[in-house]
Amino acid sequence: MRQLQFPLGVNYWPAGKAMYWWQDFEAAEVEQDFCRLADAGFQVVRVFLAWEDFQPTPHKISTRCLNHLVAVAEVAANCKILIQPTFFCGHMSGVNWMPEWMLGGPAQGRFPVMSSGKLSHLEIRNYYSDREIIKAQKLQCREVAQVLKGHPALWGYDLGNESSNCVIPPNRQAARDWLAAVVGELKGVHDVPVTIGLHAEDLEEDRKLGPADAALYCDFLCMHGYPFYLDWVDHPLDTKVLPFLGLITNWLGGKRVLFQEFGVSDQILQQEFPGEIEEGGALYYRKALHLLREAGMWGAFAWCYSDYQPHLFGKPPLKENPHERYFGLFKADGSHKKAVSVFQEFAKEMKDSADCDVCCDACAAGEVSWLKGEDPQRFYDNPLSELIRLYNEWLVVGC
Repeated sequence: MRQLQFPLGVNYWPAGKAMYWWQDFEAAEVEQDFCRLADAGFQVVRVFLAWEDFQPTPHKISTRCLNHLVAVAEVAANCKILIQPTFFCGHMSGVNWMPEWMLGGPAQGRFPVMSSGKLSHLEIRNYYSDREIIKAQKLQCREVAQVLKGHPALWGYDLGNESSNCVIPPNRQAARDWLAAVVGELKGVHDVPVTIGLHAEDLEEDRKLGPADAALYCDFLCMHGYPFYLDWVDHPLDTKVLPFLGLITNWLGGKRVLFQEFGVSDQILQQEFPGEIEEGGALYYRKALHLLREAGMWGAFAWCYSDYQPHLFGKPPLKENPHERYFGLFKADGSHKKAVSVFQEFAKEMKDSADCDVCCDACAAGEVSWLKGEDPQRFYDNPLSELIRLYNEWLVVGC
């Protein structure tokens, strides 16, 4: 992995394809997007391997999709940008996308399931405890790692996006055994950094795979945070909660933290900045980036690259979740919003500063006064109450 001082990245789906990208792949489209992102100062693009497309059966990985992924890596290298492929996708924008072989009978889960072109409510088999599924996942890891082995554009791997929204391990040991299996498969091919995309709900609840579990096998930790999704935050654009979530992740896991998702929908901005949506978005990102950096986060990835084109609005997940249509740093036509200039300025600051390293270890629990005396081993006894209590303390003495 190329060493980056402060990895500045973005989460990517194409504006005109969204989650249907791999079914209608165009390398020229990706090249245009990636070069646009590189020009805006981004160093890493997080891409998602749609599980159903990459693994249509437990025993078969799509050669077509593997070839597309290699093409993505080639484009990235040409644009002088890096990629972070995310496996087993999985949960995305309020819908769980699954291959048919991963599904059981009817079930009223929190999120609908998209499979074989249909949206329904079905049980998802638990891949933390089902040996046949773990075997299938290891196959996907192995074949993806083999085609990308040694590629100069490969920055690292991500084991899943907010996976606890799909299934929860039956117990903590099952989660750790799963991590050992899939991380071992990847590193057996090529020793590149591996992480997993945890989110705020993995702190609010004990979902049996938290920062301490991930830290046993992952090279670094990740956190996702959106204040407008947090019931215990007073303001939908509270940027202070972002570094707080990262600091708690570091405290619980003891490893550096990439803040892998943060962003805001234009629908939220319209409520808070009527008539000045782009200005509001730029302000939010500017505050968030500097707070994350000052708190010692290792890097930050925006959600997301682009608004989606209107022809997708009648399809999942944008039909069911209209706010997801407008999270982009770029508009659906490819023109940039004012927030893009914030990232350009931030990237320049990072490049120009001779002493821009805030030590990532500075956010270790032993060095943060407001966590002195707190026991990370007890956090999950009552996680939501602890999270709220610690946040209120941090607002007073820590931030």
